[in-house]
Amino acid sequence: MLEETFAEAGSWQRALRAQFPIVTAHPDLAYLDSAATSQKPRAVLDAVETYLTTSNANAGRGTYPWANRTTELVERARERVKEFLGDLHPDRSTVHFTSGTTEGLRTVARDWLVPYLADGDEILVPFADHRANLEPWLEARRLLAERGADVRVRALPRQESSGDYDHRALAGMIGPRTRFVAATHVHHVYGGDMNVHRLRAAVGPGVPICLDAAQSVGHLPVDVGDPALDVDFLVFSGHKAMALPGTGAVWARNTRGPALRPEGWRGTPNTVGIVSLLAALDWLDEAGPERIARHLTRLATRLTDRLHRLESYDVLGCPASLASDSELPTAQRRHGIVTFRHRGIPSDDLGFILYSHGFMVRADSLCQAGADERSGSVRVSLHVYNTDEEIDRLLAVLGSLE
Repeated sequence: MLEETFAEAGSWQRALRAQFPIVTAHPDLAYLDSAATSQKPRAVLDAVETYLTTSNANAGRGTYPWANRTTELVERARERVKEFLGDLHPDRSTVHFTSGTTEGLRTVARDWLVPYLADGDEILVPFADHRANLEPWLEARRLLAERGADVRVRALPRQESSGDYDHRALAGMIGPRTRFVAATHVHHVYGGDMNVHRLRAAVGPGVPICLDAAQSVGHLPVDVGDPALDVDFLVFSGHKAMALPGTGAVWARNTRGPALRPEGWRGTPNTVGIVSLLAALDWLDEAGPERIARHLTRLATRLTDRLHRLESYDVLGCPASLASDSELPTAQRRHGIVTFRHRGIPSDDLGFILYSHGFMVRADSLCQAGADERSGSVRVSLHVYNTDEEIDRLLAVLGSLE
């Protein structure tokens, strides 16, 4: 039965991989940088071509059929995002389309947080996650200071060994003026689940939480209807979830504090990107987010389990999750991201070496807040089109550099 299960999983994965033209066109190259942007399946490319060749028009402006069709597609995409995220109360929530997670977090900071805060309030934000989940909150503090409001920005406490938030320390930091918390769902460097359910338990039921879901949406099931994911804003990049570049969204629950209403004149939306996102969510649902998550976790485990046996390498993140038998409650599950350093070869050099062998990886400071060129590392980030064979070839090259 177990062999049949593996066989079925292999057949499922091969069928999905075959749907990515850029992957099948380059069988000698292994794309291992999906945390930066994912490749696009044929269904998404076809949806974009069909739209551009049959009904391309602006949304919310014209009254002719093409314009009406585009407006309908945009509104359908809003509802599709809610459905994909498991929103149990879509009549209360809103979806605002953006160019990606960075713009989405900045929208929450400027258009919701700044009007919400007052002099003496404090917020807690991550100082060791992606810079996109730090800079907008610092910008909000500057804008408030210009208006005469002094708002304190505090760092979410974290565990150095794993990169996870220190939920016990966090509980002791919450006070009557704590008005907002920003956090990350899956860390873009360590690949670990950041245990949002523990964060909610620590901050209590009344504090709004904004979640950077750039590395979770499209990679694993994300269900805002689950009490374990009781957040108020969820921001993600469509281009990391099979849609086109320049595409993303902010989902707002609108139950704690005022509803999200982005300021300013709404110009022309990225209609092509939104069409691609609509197609991408349909594709992901059909592929199965649970199956995708299992595949990515298995590949990441295969890589970390063997990589940590090589003496020349240090794998970043939770040490308890390095071995294939890591089922301890303290181990962070790695969701398709493995980051490491060679003890003798600089990370940028290692990146060039790996590309010379056909592997496309990220090799730099990975946009991590507080990092600089001395913090360089190599990140392997996976998706459904990646295979065991690619992982084994990568390990063979890394092993030869011992």
